[in-house]
Amino acid sequence: MKTINHPRKQAGDPAIGVALMRVSTDEQHLGPEAQRAAISSWATREGVNVIAWHLEAGVSGATPLEQRTILLRAIDDLKMHRAGHLVIAKRDRIGRDVVIVAAIERLVERCGARVSAADGTSAANGPEGLLLRGIIDVFAQYERLLIASRTRAALAAKRARGERAGAVPFGFALADDRRTLVDCPKERHVIEYVRRRRSDGVSLRAIVAECELKGFTSRTGRPFALRQVAVMAREAR
Repeated sequence: MKTINHPRKQAGDPAIGVALMRVSTDEQHLGPEAQRAAISSWATREGVNVIAWHLEAGVSGATPLEQRTILLRAIDDLKMHRAGHLVIAKRDRIGRDVVIVAAIERLVERCGARVSAADGTSAANGPEGLLLRGIIDVFAQYERLLIASRTRAALAAKRARGERAGAVPFGFALADDRRTLVDCPKERHVIEYVRRRRSDGVSLRAIVAECELKGFTSRTGRPFALRQVAVMAREAR
């Protein structure tokens, strides 16, 4: 009987890494700068060359895998460069849902790579390492659900006091009564600029670049993302 040899999965180069950073809207304690610094320190310590950096801004840890386009690009880079690591600052940066995290790890493993956390929590091999990663993933999911529960309770308390609940749209501010929305001149100026440029036929990506050159920033002080500019330009024709 003829033996069929199946092609073996090619292992990625352990000296090459692809970095992934994630910041959700309700988690600002570990910003992109802090994550990049942690990953850079890890790479220097481990002798790994990080050849690509990917940032997921405003992405929840429970976002379905098929909607995480930046993450999928990072995984494509693993294949392209035959990298051995998908590097993250902390394990919860790849997700806060145990099913989603498991699916991401399988995709990474199929590329011949591994998920490596700069804080060392993903380094251990064997049953003990698997158990530790599982515990971390469960607690990350628990923390996400706890944050959501506290947010719902806080919004309910504000409604009970007659205050406005929910985010204040860009271009507006809360009046002294904490319920009424009033125009914010500084933000309205940015919106009007974006809509005017969009009406002139300028692409959204070009408007993003123009806003950065003009020093226009979001409320967090960061440059506007493409998604934010698209929302501002929505009424332009």
